[in-house]
Amino acid sequence: MGAIETNGLIKDFGELRAVDGVTFEVQEGEIFGFLGPNGAGKTTTVRMITGVLKPDSGRAYIDGINVVQDPIPAKERIGIAPEEANAYIDLTARGNMQLAGELYGVPKKERRRKSDTLLEEFGLGDRADSKVKGFSKGMKQRLILAMALINDPPILFLDEPTAGLDVASQQLIKERIGELNGEGKTIFLTTHNISEADKLCDRVAIINKGQIATIDSPEKLKATIQSTQSVLISFASNDFSQAKLKELKEGLQVVQEIEKEGDKYRLYGSDPGEIVEKVVDFARKENLNIVSLNTSGPSLEEVFTHLTAG
Repeated sequence: MGAIETNGLIKDFGELRAVDGVTFEVQEGEIFGFLGPNGAGKTTTVRMITGVLKPDSGRAYIDGINVVQDPIPAKERIGIAPEEANAYIDLTARGNMQLAGELYGVPKKERRRKSDTLLEEFGLGDRADSKVKGFSKGMKQRLILAMALINDPPILFLDEPTAGLDVASQQLIKERIGELNGEGKTIFLTTHNISEADKLCDRVAIINKGQIATIDSPEKLKATIQSTQSVLISFASNDFSQAKLKELKEGLQVVQEIEKEGDKYRLYGSDPGEIVEKVVDFARKENLNIVSLNTSGPSLEEVFTHLTAG
């Protein structure tokens, strides 16, 4: 059995079935991304796994422990960092850490040591005795993540950990996620940031309308829609015109679609090699100067869109 396992989870709210038979397994030590559009059932699923909501049907396990039957030992194995910072704003950063440690049953002496260590790791050491009400969103999010680690849990649930943060805070949190995973922690990452999931996750699950649409590694998911391979090209601005673009579209039968991206053009087709060859021939014939030319496969965002469209 994996670090996290669900089997046929179902949850209804009146006539709405928010989660409809969700089954998956997260292996120990992996970063598992959980993606889906708004209202797809992500939050409800996570709340059932973490014991906040009781499923109407199905089971959820944390390290083999049934979350409904044995909630306390299951919850002792996890740390949760919600999207909305839930730190007490009238307490200091250290005070919040101490409170979290007390709630998790961490011994007093150990709480103090871990609080100071974690606050330093997340760049909050110099604000340890400052009240949270004066913290920026990025600082609050770093504090929430530090609080989730106070009991040194083997499994972390992170809900949109970098949403709305400045670049420096995003980078610090992403680096720390990688380090925590390197230390052996299993990380369940709920996110709307698909590029972030692509870079961080070993596998991702995409949920849509309460059901799992697919689960696989980002690269394997991309391989399922190879038809969206593309070539990104830019020409010297004084060489290229709308008339030339029209000629390019009409002359390249291997191209399915052309999109303008700033000063560049993305050409979609199933054979990027042939597209490159035809584009280069076209540029030579029309005496156009190519500034840059790159090929790329489908992005995880395109997979997400493909699987959740409609």
